[in-house]
Amino acid sequence: MELAQVRLLVTDFAACYRFYADVLGLKPQSGATEGPYEKFSPATGSAGIALQDRSMMARVLGELGDTATGHRSLVVLRVDALDTYCEQITARGATLLHGPAPMTDRMRVAHLKDPEGNLVELQEWLLLRG
Repeated sequence: MELAQVRLLVTDFAACYRFYADVLGLKPQSGATEGPYEKFSPATGSAGIALQDRSMMARVLGELGDTATGHRSLVVLRVDALDTYCEQITARGATLLHGPAPMTDRMRVAHLKDPEGNLVELQEWLLLRG
């Protein structure tokens, strides 16, 4: 078994697409800016994040029609230079909710939300620095 992706069900697909591609700088697989589906990959690693139009999945399952409320996910991305990356993404329109700041003695983090309110945690692993 292999984890292929984490998929977020979104209502405003275009806004979320722009966030993950233009703000966070992840690479879209196909360029489907209006959906109903797109997978994004970082420059390294095999994990991916995908977006799917919430109404499409609601039709498939016969549920999920209600507007999502509350925090239902936390997307975690590891970056090598947290301060530099945070400067870059805030210049591209991201708003940090917290950090960059220590989370533990082994990790620094920053938090933000995508246009649908999904939490995104950016991690810098201090142990990797030696």
